[in-house]
This record gives sequence, structure tokens and C-alpha cells, in this order.
Amino acid sequence: MALKLHGLPLSTCTGRVLTIFHEKSLDFELVPVNLPAGEHKQPAFLAKNPFGQIPVLEDGDLTLFESRAITAYVAEKFKDTGADLIRHNNLKEAALVKVWTEAESQNFNPAISAIVFQHLVAPIYGMTPDQAVIDANLEKLAKVLDVYEARLSSTKYLAGDFYSLADLNHLPYTHYFMKTPWASLVNERPHVKAWWEDISSRPAFKKVAEAMTMGQK
Repeated sequence: MALKLHGLPLSTCTGRVLTIFHEKSLDFELVPVNLPAGEHKQPAFLAKNPFGQIPVLEDGDLTLFESRAITAYVAEKFKDTGADLIRHNNLKEAALVKVWTEAESQNFNPAISAIVFQHLVAPIYGMTPDQAVIDANLEKLAKVLDVYEARLSSTKYLAGDFYSLADLNHLPYTHYFMKTPWASLVNERPHVKAWWEDISSRPAFKKVAEAMTMGQK
């Protein structure tokens, strides 16, 4: 039975899961969720995710929500298929994957997601971007990227000299961020830039990025 993913290709969180599906060359069914119509707030969807958010994964009788939890599950279940994204045979490397996955979730994501929302998402919903919010989070993101620059000066990827879940989880939001006027925050840091160009050129993400067209004219 193929994995069933409820979500939208434009969504960063859906994109995160789709990327790991392609990294693992998995069979899956994408079930579109009509967000403008409020389908994610209807009882049928809330039975799958009581928080009313996408994506939701159904794998047989198991239902999961929260994209990072889903990618971790897929990485573990299919650890012997495709790229080893969790380094399951090396305790030290596996621990570093967890460290940098948390760094993305707790430090990188809050700042970059606020910028992307204000610049790209708010106008779609008829809201005026709040430049004060953007500026405050650009400052936060710059500090995170300084840490990344230092780290990536000694390792090719965040957890070590291997591509992992820690890198993959950065892809969707950075993809959209690079469409904003502040892409220089990445480009002016040579090791971060090289890392971004590397991970964003992987065939698995290139397939996903084709449908991530928010902000394109």
C-alpha cells in the first residue's frame, strides 16, 4: 500500500515530506487539501490532525502529523533505502543529525518562516507585510547563519561530511527565502552559499521545487 500524504505542493511543510519521499524513491499518493475553502478545518480532516494543519501522512493504520516527525519516521522506516539521512549505523553521527535538526527547528525556522510569511504569504491573503517583523527576524536569521557559516567552514554539511535530515529540513523555507530581496544573507556567506547550492541541486528537491511557485510572477 502506497503512503498517502494530505497536503499541498506549495506548502513548505508538505515540501519537506515530499523531498524525503523522492530521496527514498517511494511510492506515494498526494491528496490535495483545499486550504482556501477551509477543508483543513472540517471534521474529516480534524480527525486526522486535531490542529488542522498540513501535511498528514497515512501509512496503513498509522496517521502522523507534523512534518519533521513525518520525515524522521520515513527516514527510520526506510533507512536502508536511498540516502541514509539519519546515520543509523554511527551513534556519533546520528547524534549530530539530531543536534542540527533541532537547530533548524528551534533557531533557523522561527526567523526564516516569519520573513517568508510576511513577504510572500501575507499579500496573498490581502495583508500588508509588517516590515518591522521582517527586520527583526532578518537580524535573528543573520545570527543563525553566522553560526552555520562557522560550522560549514569545517564540514560539508551541517551534521558532518554527509547529507542528512538536518540539511533536508532546511530546503523548503530557504527555497522561498531566496526569492526575497534578502537572499544576500545566504549569498554573502561563502560556506552557507555553497551548502545551499549543493543541497538545493539534489534531484529529489528539484522535483519538489518545480511545484513550489509561490512568489513567482
